[in-house]
Amino acid sequence: MVKLRAKCILVGDAAVGKSALSQMFRSDGSHFQKNYSMTAGVEVLTRTVHIPDTSDGVELFIFDSAGKGVFLEACEKLWEQPAVLCLVYDISSEQSFQNCGQWLERVRGHSQGQHVPGVLVGNKTDLAARREVESGLAQEWAESQGLEYCETSAKEVENCEAPFLILAQVFHQLYQDRLQAIQALA
Repeated sequence: MVKLRAKCILVGDAAVGKSALSQMFRSDGSHFQKNYSMTAGVEVLTRTVHIPDTSDGVELFIFDSAGKGVFLEACEKLWEQPAVLCLVYDISSEQSFQNCGQWLERVRGHSQGQHVPGVLVGNKTDLAARREVESGLAQEWAESQGLEYCETSAKEVENCEAPFLILAQVFHQLYQDRLQAIQALA
């Protein structure tokens, strides 16, 4: 059994549901706050994700970052050397999707030249009637950036674990690849 630890940076515009998503993940879907106050800075949450078909787990340290520009400088100081990235936008906000490129650039700027695997999350699928960003477009953009893609609804507790399971599996696979490379040298 292997237990790995990974720093997960959770970013996106203000009010896209980053905190709701991370809280639903941490509480196993049992705690949706109806009244959120805007995150000012970074909130750190942890939860271990068990890797299917193994006895291994990845403890994710999720750095839920404020999406408001005024808090951004303070947040970025805590982004050094991220292991994985969770980039969230609101499917009912074209602007939040368009800003994903800027968020991705900011995080990659703190990765010291290392590839940071990640997932693009279209949140708020419960607002499907107000959808402004089509799934296909978001999927295509994610792939072009080397990201996985999924959609969630923190409010309806739909698919909230998926992005974090993807990240844990990707991180675990990176560990396995490095382990094999080291063993091949021996």
